[in-house]
Amino acid sequence: MSPEDETESTHDELTGQTIVVTGASSGFGRGAALELAARGAHVVVAARRGDALHALVAEIETAGGSALAVAADVSRLEDVERIAASAVERFGDIDVWVNNAGVGALGLFWEIPVADQERIIDVNLKSVLYGSHVALRRFTDRGRGVLVNVGSVDSEVPLAYQTVYAATKAAVLSLGRSLAEELRLAGLDDVKVATVMPYAIDTPWWTHAANYTGHAPRMAMMDDPQLVIDEIVKACAHPRTQMPVGPKARGATATHRFLPGVTERLTGRLVEQEVERASAYPSGPGAIYEPMAGTLTVDGGIRARMRAEDAATKAAKKAAKKADEAGTPAPEPAPDGSL
Repeated sequence: MSPEDETESTHDELTGQTIVVTGASSGFGRGAALELAARGAHVVVAARRGDALHALVAEIETAGGSALAVAADVSRLEDVERIAASAVERFGDIDVWVNNAGVGALGLFWEIPVADQERIIDVNLKSVLYGSHVALRRFTDRGRGVLVNVGSVDSEVPLAYQTVYAATKAAVLSLGRSLAEELRLAGLDDVKVATVMPYAIDTPWWTHAANYTGHAPRMAMMDDPQLVIDEIVKACAHPRTQMPVGPKARGATATHRFLPGVTERLTGRLVEQEVERASAYPSGPGAIYEPMAGTLTVDGGIRARMRAEDAATKAAKKAAKKADEAGTPAPEPAPDGSL
């Protein structure tokens, strides 16, 4: 099947389906909601920022789509149950549930407050447990349905400076694999579980993350969010147990299986280099406890900032070299990396 035929097939299969998407106020949760609605699905969007969700629903409806906003904190079971109840009340049933909400904490493990680490577990793992349980109780009763959990390349490749985030994403993948096996044993062949595993993606996730590195968040060779949006949409119609997104994620997971030690040392050094290259940044919990204003986009603007940082670093080195040759002091870069 050609990519064009697969897109048309996905469009047909999703028309009239009711799909819950958590973490839908920004990033690829927002992007996936827009794409799914454009393909004819009834989309139930959930996140903490109710105003943002209502604006998203208005955008979908203006384009001719169908959507419902449910303000919720998915780390609370009662909120997750309310999402499901609202979806059923409005659209009659749930066909696909996408556990997308996620937060991170950047820094050395022992320098990140334990409370922040606990919050990462609450949002990244407990919310997936809650969403999976609520969805699968309905899917197994009915005999069909698709559960899509958003993991990460960190699900397979542990990453320095993101220790607890990586641990939660490894658990998400393990949960998905175990659920797939239980469904097989139960003879529920039409209930599917997929884990989507992106590489580093340029979304507001990086700005939302708790950050104790002392440097602005960045990562080498970031992917565009559309790559993940397309894979989430694909997973809703054609789920697979494990779905690495793009060549970098596929390459990293494959390499780690054969050369785990080498892969971990290389990725660890890569992360350390990126931290050292970044501009100064205040430490703090980001948006892991309370929503952040002004970050309602799909794209996070991280790649643009990285280009500016790299250009400033290059200019500083050039100025230092010229000053050294002339025997005069070089100008000091500003905290934001500019000269």
